[in-house]
Amino acid sequence: MFDRSEKMRMIPPEEALPGRPDPIPTAERHFVNGRPLKGPWPEGAEVVHFGMGCYWGAERRFWQTPGVWVTAVGNIAGHTPNPTYDELCTGMTGHAEAVLVVYEPEQVPFAELLKIFWENHDPTQGMRQGNDLGTQYRSGIWCTTKEQLGLVRKSRDIYQKVLHEAGHGDITTEIAMAPEFYYAEEYHQQYLAKNPEGYCGIGGTGVPFPIRELAGS
Repeated sequence: MFDRSEKMRMIPPEEALPGRPDPIPTAERHFVNGRPLKGPWPEGAEVVHFGMGCYWGAERRFWQTPGVWVTAVGNIAGHTPNPTYDELCTGMTGHAEAVLVVYEPEQVPFAELLKIFWENHDPTQGMRQGNDLGTQYRSGIWCTTKEQLGLVRKSRDIYQKVLHEAGHGDITTEIAMAPEFYYAEEYHQQYLAKNPEGYCGIGGTGVPFPIRELAGS
């Protein structure tokens, strides 16, 4: 019903699936650390959303990072309210797969999270990540503060320079303030902790991100 070329096209709102008014059921707590996925979160904690292709492997990379309080996977920057995974995979919701990262800035600098983001996927591939094709796999960072947004843009410019020097193309990462984030179904949450041999799909360019340049900017 939906061919590959359609899944590579960002659809306009009028073509999107209708979705539903209520959130789909999901887990209440993190499978690994037991913390609430939807809060309450610690005072002073900040939130950012990362899209790096398939969210299973990306989420594991962040929940393993000291200073990250909790993670969850879901859908962002599309048109369909409260989409299911099956709807997402049609390419007709406009959403990207994303990891919600709640972190404590005094424990892990935002620059360190950006280093993880840039180094653990290929941000130059457009509407795909490796063999995963479609708009749902696009690279993106969706921020919740203006300070985050400024640092993300600086980090993109820094990394673009070293990527070009290494022979890679232009960064296609979508960078914006975060719209509504829709939590994915329970079985997707912390998927690789529940299924250690499951598909990961995460992989970078091999080009290190020069974090000292961002810290000194």
